[in-house]
Amino acid sequence: MTSVTGATAMPGERRLVQQMQPSDNVATALVELPPGTLVRLSRSDGTLLEVTVSATVPIPFGHKVALRAIPAGEPVLKYGEEIGLASSAIPAGAHVHTHNVDSQRGRGDLHR
Repeated sequence: MTSVTGATAMPGERRLVQQMQPSDNVATALVELPPGTLVRLSRSDGTLLEVTVSATVPIPFGHKVALRAIPAGEPVLKYGEEIGLASSAIPAGAHVHTHNVDSQRGRGDLHR
């Protein structure tokens, strides 16, 4: 299992993911993340969040990884904003992309 660091890197560790806001339930991969990668996020308040990337395929550079389980129908949060709804249950550490997120932006069939 590879250990990588998120928001802040410890000496000798490489920063491989970025969580934009503390409320986000996803982080962006800054490099390709192989399956089994341990993602550690250190937050400014000193708390540590650990998620094991357990996707069956690598998470590509620039794609999102779930920082916690996201139930079907729950908002996916990035930049502190809702970027879509989970179209199916997304486990912690899973690849988050168009196959499991429905965008709600620009849809004329939805009225909020």
